[in-house]
Amino acid sequence: MLFRSIWGMGGHVIKCGLAPVLIDLMRRGFATAFAMNGSASIHDFEIALVGQTSEDVEAVLPDGRFGTAEETGREWNTALKPGMGAGEALGRALDRLAPAEHADASLLVQAWRAKVPVTVHMAIGTDTPHTHPAAIPEVLGSATHYDFRLFCSLVAALNDGGVYINAGSAVVMPEVFLKAVSSVRNLGCELRDFTTVNLDFLQHYRPRVNVVERPHAQSGGHGYALTGHHEIMIPLIAAALLERSA
Repeated sequence: MLFRSIWGMGGHVIKCGLAPVLIDLMRRGFATAFAMNGSASIHDFEIALVGQTSEDVEAVLPDGRFGTAEETGREWNTALKPGMGAGEALGRALDRLAPAEHADASLLVQAWRAKVPVTVHMAIGTDTPHTHPAAIPEVLGSATHYDFRLFCSLVAALNDGGVYINAGSAVVMPEVFLKAVSSVRNLGCELRDFTTVNLDFLQHYRPRVNVVERPHAQSGGHGYALTGHHEIMIPLIAAALLERSA
């Protein structure tokens, strides 16, 4: 049986420098797809372009400069194309734009080159490029809707032994995952006996019910909640997987 695992994540996982760990897991077959909220894609985009990300929000919010970096807003929006998912479009653009010294640390770039699916799930207004003049609402909506449909197909493949990990997303990814589970079953696909994990330094309501508990009601499988900082927990999980496989 082919192993299937989806890593869903919020921005902090990428922001704190864990993309290389996930890239290594991808290359070893322990991550077969990735799903990001919008902020994770933005942090990865900036790391790919300039090797760093984040800003001092308290320092720049009072005069309205928060999230107004021209290069990020322009290039991130320009990368999105009608008829293409956001993850694929961003990876394709970064494959051309990212300097070699930064591309190795970008999950979007390396997944694109490895032909591993990445989906990006946006809530318009929650991400800084949405305020840039280059943002086209129709393109934002169609790109993330395309990725939701792709994500549903990835979730369907979790039946009978797959794994879904929610790392560091308290709202968007748990909600998207639950809707994907329902959509897959509504279409008549069997989805049971899989494993879900919520990984975060705090256990929030939506990940607990939408990832750990509800997907397994009357369908078998197990959900787990692992509490700890991503910088510690994800490398430990990766090390355990490598040790087990050896």
